Amino acid sequence: MRIQRAVVLVALLCTARTLGRAQDTRSVAEPVIPWVCAALDAGSASSRGALAQQDETRPDTVRIQNAIDHCPRGGAVELRSSGDKNAFVSVPLELRPGTTVLLAAGTVLFASRNPQDYDVTPGSCGTVDQNGRGCKPLIHLHRAPDAGVIGDGVIDGRGGAPLIGQDVTWWDLAQRAKRENARQNVPRLIAADESDNFTLYRITLRNSPNFHVIVSRTNGFTAWGVKIDCPATARNTDGIDPSSSTNVSILYSYIRCGDDQVAIKAGAAGPATHITVAHHHFYSGHGMSIGSETVGGVSALDVRDLTIDGADNGLRIKSNSSRGGLVRGVSYQDVWMREVKNPIMIDPFYSVERGSSLPEFQGIVLRNIFIVTPGRITLNGADGKHLSRVTLDGVYAYGVRPGDIRAAHLRATLGPGVVSFKPVGEDVEVAGIPSAGAAPPPSEGRFIPFPGGR
Repeated sequence: MRIQRAVVLVALLCTARTLGRAQDTRSVAEPVIPWVCAALDAGSASSRGALAQQDETRPDTVRIQNAIDHCPRGGAVELRSSGDKNAFVSVPLELRPGTTVLLAAGTVLFASRNPQDYDVTPGSCGTVDQNGRGCKPLIHLHRAPDAGVIGDGVIDGRGGAPLIGQDVTWWDLAQRAKRENARQNVPRLIAADESDNFTLYRITLRNSPNFHVIVSRTNGFTAWGVKIDCPATARNTDGIDPSSSTNVSILYSYIRCGDDQVAIKAGAAGPATHITVAHHHFYSGHGMSIGSETVGGVSALDVRDLTIDGADNGLRIKSNSSRGGLVRGVSYQDVWMREVKNPIMIDPFYSVERGSSLPEFQGIVLRNIFIVTPGRITLNGADGKHLSRVTLDGVYAYGVRPGDIRAAHLRATLGPGVVSFKPVGEDVEVAGIPSAGAAPPPSEGRFIPFPGGR
């Protein structure tokens, strides 16, 4: 069933009740479906995520971009199925201010598999070097406020499909770069820069060659009801990464990928602040992360109502002295984790690079955290002058043994809720005592399959 073009609004009272205590300073309501300025019919047919060879050489880019360029502000370009045709193929697209791309249900926008379509300079994409910046994203926004990518359709980056004329995939290039200690030149799916009030709504993103979504230097970003899907083995395929941005809400989404499900970054471009991440289900991936870039400062982050099932990491703050900065005012609340290798990881020495910008993690609160299977817990500060200060209030860690807990340069406060373990290590001071306490609420209904399967 296609997306209805009628406006869909959630009552403000209901929204406030659902999203209370948000760090995002905006009043965030469920996005709306804009009016359609142009409706484009699919010209290709897809079967099980594949296209006929003749369709690979007939991209729809010109007509899609032309419709975007001529769409009045506030309108949407709808890509929709027609008869047995359900697919579009495109090389990079540029969104314009106030313009939305709307993928109707049952419709797929496939990214081209030709590396040269993404070249920043001739021959720069589809290679491995020490730069890693040789590709344009599939969908790009620069200084394009009030734009969006929405709908019940799919955008497929085809990261695991062979590149045209080659026997390697985008993900093969990423693995090669890891082996050679180099960087892959592969495209991201959606990249927004200085594009305030950018919106993702109900869209499914899958199989990106690299990050699925990166949003930089933007004030006002909402992702609501998004599904992101790719294999756990697909390297560097982050889900949603807000970088040096403010007033961000990432809500009601389902994410499984090969790297961080969400990563809050703050590089030299500035701080990341006033961010809400709530009402999510995460699966395979590297968890709910901050960093590794924190030099710009991260603050006022609220993470709540999150279920993580089968990820390598759960709640993670990562940085190092080559890109470290102050992380403060971070709250995690009502988080359930199962089969997570590292349920809690606060690590100021995330990777081998070293410099003079030591990370510092202050005012980190973990409240009502339920770890229902064994895993490792790391609570480290950088040194005696760059301590990690953490409050643990109602943190249950079942099956976690003393040897699974690492701590250093830490000041921890336990309670008033039950905490089932006590951090011990070099330069660790703890106020409060752990206790067995009452059992947590039952977990039935918390862990659900990824919607739609694979």
